[in-house]
Amino acid sequence: MIVSHFHSLWQGLKDTLHIWQLESHIIFHDAGVLIFCLLVPLGYPLLYTVIYNTELMREVPITVVDQNHSALSREFIRKVDASQWVKVVSSAQSEADAQEAIREGRTFGYLLLPGDFSSRLAEGRQAYVGMYADMGGLLYYKGILLAATDASLEMNRDIKIRRAAKFTAEEDQIAAYPVKNEEVTLFNPTQGFASFLIPAVVILIIQQTLLLAIGMAGGTAEEKQEYGELIATSRRSRGTFHIILGRALAYLLIYAVTSAYMTCVVPHLFQLPQLGRGADLLLFLLPYVLACIFFAMTLSILMRHREMSIMVFVVTSVPLLFISGISWPASAIPPFLKGVSWLFPSTFGINGYVRINTMGATLSQVRSEWLGLWAQTIIYFLTAYLSCRVILHRSTRRAAALKG
Repeated sequence: MIVSHFHSLWQGLKDTLHIWQLESHIIFHDAGVLIFCLLVPLGYPLLYTVIYNTELMREVPITVVDQNHSALSREFIRKVDASQWVKVVSSAQSEADAQEAIREGRTFGYLLLPGDFSSRLAEGRQAYVGMYADMGGLLYYKGILLAATDASLEMNRDIKIRRAAKFTAEEDQIAAYPVKNEEVTLFNPTQGFASFLIPAVVILIIQQTLLLAIGMAGGTAEEKQEYGELIATSRRSRGTFHIILGRALAYLLIYAVTSAYMTCVVPHLFQLPQLGRGADLLLFLLPYVLACIFFAMTLSILMRHREMSIMVFVVTSVPLLFISGISWPASAIPPFLKGVSWLFPSTFGINGYVRINTMGATLSQVRSEWLGLWAQTIIYFLTAYLSCRVILHRSTRRAAALKG
């Protein structure tokens, strides 16, 4: 009995390694699959990070429409122009001229100082400044808004000091700021776009490239009906189990390297925040990659053609980023969409990785995401097993029909 049991284990190991060899051969001899497994994970994070590496938009060109022409309006314009966020490149006589400059691409917004700007301040009333921005780029809007806000706060301080008529600098400071406050930006000190977006993107790339690669491999096999080796393996004891393990091992070994590159090397190259411990990150990424592999194997049953995975999975990237709760607040996501997001490994993966890598959380502090990924790994392993059985059964019947 012991010898028989040992023989069964040995045969299972040989079957697993045989399938791993076959799947590795498919990966490295199919240009499309190889692109999604290697070139995209290696190139896309660099491309995204290079695009967003400037972090912030500075010196955004704007126009000023000054209808007041007073010392106070000119002071406000000087404060805006002194900001790092914008650069006043022109003045216009009317809003129509300022809007024309935006349409021609010479500026990305304008400030309107109305004719009663200084008189309202002299009378002790609130004054208003109009701000208009090209919403084709949200960073343009952010820069103009920050510059106008900073200038108004600084002018408010000066006006309060002048009206308080205090005698010492300390009294002036108290009059300007009765309650002292200090702003400390946590986890993203530059308030930049790359530090915020890139960690989420690299995790999503892992899932999407696995879906595309495994889906393309499955669609190619379905087109060519090349299931002979898999059918032969499945006829042995627990053959389907070893098929799943062998295929998963092929992708796991590749993504052990590419995932480490995307999550550790790329942030280091571009000096993005990295506060997490390497051991926590490694233990967290293991169930994430496994869940993505088995999830992709499950969905590969739907792929009847080689190109079908591209048409199905590429369009899901942006929606998955939104419903993950990173680029849009999780509290504002409808319950139905939040439930849908839990079907995808990327939701748990993005939230857990960002908390570990960017916020310095430990594995115990992302326990819910980590356990969620292990649950998905088990569930999607079972669904991948069933999918493989269906594919092999379908192929066996088709082969028998052709022989008949």
